[in-house]
Amino acid sequence: MTGSTATRVYGNGLSDDLPAFLTLVELTWIEKRIENWIRFGRENYGKTLDRSRRLVGFSPGTIFCLVRWAANEYGTIISRVDIVRAVNHDEPYQTLPYVRPGGEILLKVAGWPKVERVLQIIDAIEVQAIDPADVSPDHWRHVHNRMIAGHEPRAYSASQHKAFLLRRRAEQ
Repeated sequence: MTGSTATRVYGNGLSDDLPAFLTLVELTWIEKRIENWIRFGRENYGKTLDRSRRLVGFSPGTIFCLVRWAANEYGTIISRVDIVRAVNHDEPYQTLPYVRPGGEILLKVAGWPKVERVLQIIDAIEVQAIDPADVSPDHWRHVHNRMIAGHEPRAYSASQHKAFLLRRRAEQ
């Protein structure tokens, strides 16, 4: 994204030191009203836009988790979690709010009980000393599909992770 394009999209000028192609995510934090944050993922660009907004960027191929929560005077109005793979400029992508241009959506759930369950699954992966950003994209798709069907997802094991890393190395 060029600086001029980013200015039109986000309303703020971005520095020209942006790498050639990034997936940009606008994060907003207004305590107890709008709280969007990155649960995991390796950011390689960051810029504070103002007191409550920040812009982060992810290189193509990076997997990240965006958690979105909003409330009004009556309580929670939205709870969402999206696990997304940042795409290259020539790949197809799906659009998401606050994510430009978009990404490959691996998991998408809404509603606090499902969001809470996904966060517990992420915690269980981290307990095994596995970075959730390195987990097989197929596992995140599995979790999404099982949750949508109303079933409990299978746990991600260290042996699955080792097999995924070996497969990824062989494909390179």
